Amino acid sequence: MHLTALFDLSLIGRADTTALEYYDAGGTLHALTFGQVEARANQMAHELRARGVAQGDRLCVHITNRIEFIDLFLACTRLGVIFVPMNALYRERELRHIIGDCDPKAVVTPSESDELYPDGAVLWRVEELAAAAAERPATRLLTPLDGDEPAMIVYTSGTTGAAKGAVLSHNNLAANGVNLVSCWRITDADRYLAVLPLFHVHGLGNGIHCWLISGCLMRLAERFDQRTVASIFRDFVPTLFFGVPTMYVRLLDPAVISDLDAKLIGASARLFVSGSAPLPAHVLEAFDKRYAHVILERYGMSESLMISSNPYEGERRAGTVGVPLPGVSVRLVGSDDALVADGEVGEVHIRSPALCAEYWRQADATAAAFTDGWFRTGDLAVRSADGYYALRGRRGDMIISGGFNIYPREVEELLLEDSRVSEAAVVGVADSVRGEIPIAYIVAEDGLHDSVLAERCRAQMASFKAPHAFVRMKALPRTALGKVQKHMLPPWKQ
Repeated sequence: MHLTALFDLSLIGRADTTALEYYDAGGTLHALTFGQVEARANQMAHELRARGVAQGDRLCVHITNRIEFIDLFLACTRLGVIFVPMNALYRERELRHIIGDCDPKAVVTPSESDELYPDGAVLWRVEELAAAAAERPATRLLTPLDGDEPAMIVYTSGTTGAAKGAVLSHNNLAANGVNLVSCWRITDADRYLAVLPLFHVHGLGNGIHCWLISGCLMRLAERFDQRTVASIFRDFVPTLFFGVPTMYVRLLDPAVISDLDAKLIGASARLFVSGSAPLPAHVLEAFDKRYAHVILERYGMSESLMISSNPYEGERRAGTVGVPLPGVSVRLVGSDDALVADGEVGEVHIRSPALCAEYWRQADATAAAFTDGWFRTGDLAVRSADGYYALRGRRGDMIISGGFNIYPREVEELLLEDSRVSEAAVVGVADSVRGEIPIAYIVAEDGLHDSVLAERCRAQMASFKAPHAFVRMKALPRTALGKVQKHMLPPWKQ
């Protein structure tokens, strides 16, 4: 399905309905109807075509959350141009890799300096582009497309090294959006507060698509800002909120959200969703106590969009990512490629209508990622007897110490149960005797002694899983969506 046909349920079918509220650079709040969103998209499409952008070309977009991001995305989908969102926090090295890999027609940039971008890249300033588009006609341009045509190239977050470009088709994005709108009961009565970065599939593939398909009202903020989030919640009164665990931790802080505001927010909200990084069980429980809502945790990847979700109706089980979404098949496979039994850890393999078919111009990486039609996620998980999946970290993160398997996620969750520990990452380091030993990198209160944490681990799990050392840090290196970048942790020195 051409994505525009799906979005037309709102862009044309709800043309006179208020669709979007957004802030301009000066902080002034503006509102647009769906018809006005449609007109802006058409104007941007005319401007891109006038600049020589054609079907199959790539357009890199390196800007923060702003109305022009949506204009560009919608214009690209109707022209058959492949949209390439880039992390707004990326700098020279990361941008050089992505631009060199996808070979775009141009890069849409903010007004800052050109030094970030490689020599030879064609740069279009977003302000100049928007001003030119505003002078174009609002008549529709629509390139006939097959649903399997690529719509986006989304580069993986790079938690383990150089990012790869997952090619997502119109059909992939449509299948994911329809699934979420249905399973999470998103309707035109909802009010969605969008604070997630649009350059990521969580904010774009989930948030923007659910907004356009359902026809709900969306307020777009540049980012989640703990200094202003309380006033935005009070003013907008959202029913729907998508966030990452670090946002929910901030929402538990009385200095960010007062107890009275928390009560009011909880009373007006319908659904809080968490993803992009593991949600600690104690955060889910504390949020339920403060807001009277059980956060719905789900699991997805750039390559596959959403894979599984805790149910809208039914038990939202702490520490799990629920059950596979409709149309998604999941199996857990051991090191011998045999299926593992319930209760045993295995690698997650999936098949899904939202799964990409390839990595951009990386045939070897694509071949390595698929086996017999199944995509090897690299994630480890265990399934309960009643079908709930709990993630156990990345396959490459597993530590083998003295012949025993250690799953870092299990140790991290135990450490995070102590309220004095705000962040934890467990990695394996080489050891001449045991092959590898676990080391914990933590952000914790100064008064908490390592010996207390070590004893807690030894008391509640097998002794070989207890970290051999604790490295104190001010903050763990994370992606913009909150995933810990373990390859960027400083080397442990004994």
